[in-house]
Amino acid sequence: MKTQPVNVLDQIDEEFAETLINLGLKRNVAKVLTYLKNIGEVTSRDLEMGSDLRQPEVSIAMRELKGLKWVTEREEKKPGKGRPFKIYKLRTNVSTIIRHLEDEKTKETHETLKNIERLKELTSE
Repeated sequence: MKTQPVNVLDQIDEEFAETLINLGLKRNVAKVLTYLKNIGEVTSRDLEMGSDLRQPEVSIAMRELKGLKWVTEREEKKPGKGRPFKIYKLRTNVSTIIRHLEDEKTKETHETLKNIERLKELTSE
């Protein structure tokens, strides 16, 4: 059996992921994003092990991140037979992603305040 070292999320990374979750990202997306911010390129298998997620969870998270255009994906052929493996990399830097999340939360807050003001108007009539 072949062993290979894989980077794993540490306590600060877990806190980063938890904060992303608190901002509304799904757990799997937050963990994958946190892992990718620390690693240049990573295979899907290393991403599974390093982020402590199962293959279907990584696939679902990657689908969402690709939809946001935050990651790139490429395939690399294994030596010999077998399916090629996928390699992922962040396409967008972390500060841009944080800015996007900030903008989304600001919009939500403004909408909530607008609705509260409208409720006040309706009750005073």
